[in-house]
Amino acid sequence: MIRKTAFAALAGLAALLPGVAGAETVAAPKEWEMNLQPAESPIMQHIVSFHTELLYIITVIALFVMVLLAYVMIRYNAKRNPTPTKTAHNTVLEVLWTVIPIIILVFIAIPSFKLLYFSGRVPPDAAMTLKVTGHQWFWSYTYPDQGGFTFNSLVKCRTEEDCAGDADKAGHTPIRLLDVDNPVIVPVGTIVRVQITSDDVIHSWAIPSLGVKTDAVPGRLAETWIEIPKEGRYYGQCSELCGVDHGFMPITIEAVSKDAFDQWVKKAKTEFAHDDSLPPSHEVAQAPSR
Repeated sequence: MIRKTAFAALAGLAALLPGVAGAETVAAPKEWEMNLQPAESPIMQHIVSFHTELLYIITVIALFVMVLLAYVMIRYNAKRNPTPTKTAHNTVLEVLWTVIPIIILVFIAIPSFKLLYFSGRVPPDAAMTLKVTGHQWFWSYTYPDQGGFTFNSLVKCRTEEDCAGDADKAGHTPIRLLDVDNPVIVPVGTIVRVQITSDDVIHSWAIPSLGVKTDAVPGRLAETWIEIPKEGRYYGQCSELCGVDHGFMPITIEAVSKDAFDQWVKKAKTEFAHDDSLPPSHEVAQAPSR
């Protein structure tokens, strides 16, 4: 309830700001990007927060060790200390360098366990389910709560030239190796239970901006969840070495309004009205990667 209230407040604030209302998020990697992608989901917000906390901790530890090493090298070098001390087995020192790291690890473990529980437990109020199946080398998606239709999602363009010539009516030029022919469509502000499996080898369904990275294992059904507060496109890729075309099975999620989602579902039920969850074009899966 608190999360939904916060998202509603953010949406209301965005509507009041000039130039922000109706702006579409495009969550994709950027050239020379050195940090995490901006957080676009509750899970990723918690990951970024935990990452920042760890960064402070390791910075303090690194500075302390650097200062300690510098002090030892200057204070106890052979020139300044020609007669080395024979002190050994300092009980207090040995207790400190054992207990202090344990305290630090416990301090790190508590938020780490909280994050694992938060990201791994699907909220009981999930409004819909999305089933993801990995294949060599593409994804297929099933919407069991919307009638059970299934569609395949294949990479749209592999070269810059192909992408430039494949712009849609809205003027959007596909991003090489990230855009797909049939993106996942989900409504904004909705908790989506995501069930992930594989048809052949191990894949990994990963969307960095949403904080999701779950392995798709044959014969097993893994679960995670997403909740996207803003409309836009969110990109990911398979993050498990799954074969020769591993780099050509991207993930594109489009978050739309709930009304637009309902309209898409009506269209999708007709467009993807078939019982075969495997690719209708087996040749596509076996096409050479070059």
